[in-house]
Amino acid sequence: MQIDMDKNFDFFDGASRGVVSMDRERVQRMIADALTGMDDGELFCEYDQTEVVSYDDGCIRNASYSTSQGFGLRSVSGETCGFAHANELSEEAIVRAAQTVRAIAKTPQSHNISVAVNRAPKPLYTDVNPIHELAFAHKVDLLGEIDAYLRAKDSRVKQVSASIVGNFQVVEIIRPDHDAVRDTRPLVRLNISVVVEQNGRMESGSSGAGARTGYNHYVTPQQWKKQADEALRQALVNLEARPAPAGELPVVLGGGWCGVLLHEAVGHGLEGDFNRKGTSTFSGRIGERVASKGVTVVDDGTIEHRRGSLTIDDEGTATAYNVLIEDGILKGYMQDRMNARLMGVQPTGNGRRESYAHLPMPRMTNTYMLAGTEDPQEMIRSVKRGIYAVHFGGGQVDITSGKFVFSASEAYMIEDGVITYPIKGATLIGNGPEVMQRITAIGNDLSLDDGVGTCGKAGQSVPVGVGQPSLLIDRMTIGGTELSE
Repeated sequence: MQIDMDKNFDFFDGASRGVVSMDRERVQRMIADALTGMDDGELFCEYDQTEVVSYDDGCIRNASYSTSQGFGLRSVSGETCGFAHANELSEEAIVRAAQTVRAIAKTPQSHNISVAVNRAPKPLYTDVNPIHELAFAHKVDLLGEIDAYLRAKDSRVKQVSASIVGNFQVVEIIRPDHDAVRDTRPLVRLNISVVVEQNGRMESGSSGAGARTGYNHYVTPQQWKKQADEALRQALVNLEARPAPAGELPVVLGGGWCGVLLHEAVGHGLEGDFNRKGTSTFSGRIGERVASKGVTVVDDGTIEHRRGSLTIDDEGTATAYNVLIEDGILKGYMQDRMNARLMGVQPTGNGRRESYAHLPMPRMTNTYMLAGTEDPQEMIRSVKRGIYAVHFGGGQVDITSGKFVFSASEAYMIEDGVITYPIKGATLIGNGPEVMQRITAIGNDLSLDDGVGTCGKAGQSVPVGVGQPSLLIDRMTIGGTELSE
């Protein structure tokens, strides 16, 4: 895509494969006129390509490719938003949208859109489209290789499913108070799942990896075999798993993907909209202790190539390294522009939306806990009887109360300081703020997830990253089928 940032802004037209071009200065004047007297607002333009190729039981089950383009125009007056969107990128469509948003978000007096915008120092990504890096036949061959590799590796393998997903998104945001800003956002992901059978018992395992980069890294044998081996390992572990205990027990959480519990049980409660409305358990608690000493939680959208990273958020604000909890003390919330203005603070680069057809709201990017100083093996050795949770599946959280329920897809018993056998059906039940204050040791092994996270909120899904070091929690409620001693 050739980008002329001086005069026009150009997007591919997915229907004609031509280029939609509009005069930037003229459009900016239209937006300024439409938002005169409003507190805030922007024009969000988007072009998106998505490709999915999936392989199941020896053949291609799905191969899809889609393109979309469009814009969303938002006006904000107080807490009221006027919003119109269209899949037609044209000046005529923008004029119609402007009339609509002014009618919805009427304001009786003039305001100045004065919330500062942090400028990104440089783009995180280039204009290279990952979908075009690899021929379709190569993608099909890759998935076939994964299937053959796993079946040859272990005779207990009964089913293999694999998929490769590519996405290329370009956004441009025009606001009345500054020049247009643009971001290019590649995203790829490789997913592998395996079903094994032994003595009539069937179990499954899965693994995946991805990043904001091209396919090339993920199609090397070294990379895809690592994911295939991990999926098979999980499935074989589950074949040996025994019923999980029930009751209150100490829990050691592994690093990396286990940060999804932190994301759900704590991260959502630190988003600005919930706190402005007073519906979060963290509302009004800035400066208070909300976690054990040593616990520092950050949200960082600036890490190159990470799944949750963006050069700018979906309102045009540069993403940032935001400290949310420092040494156990609540320092701040994640903010979009509207909630920041209403709460009298600056936006933090966390205004995100699923697409041009959605309103932005405060959302996480890459949320993780910083490392401590403890040896993870010492944590395990300190537990007489407890649970070692390595990987989580689904979960639910109530933002207002902080209560959560998470199922562990891979977990083990700890007995007399030794990991003994895998368990199945373990559910971790607790309250986010309470669990954060029950952390008694923080490992020195911080790791981020492999790039597979997708976060849902208010019907919108966005890619995110999670992470944490190993943690020792002195007690949590375990839902299982075997009563704890």
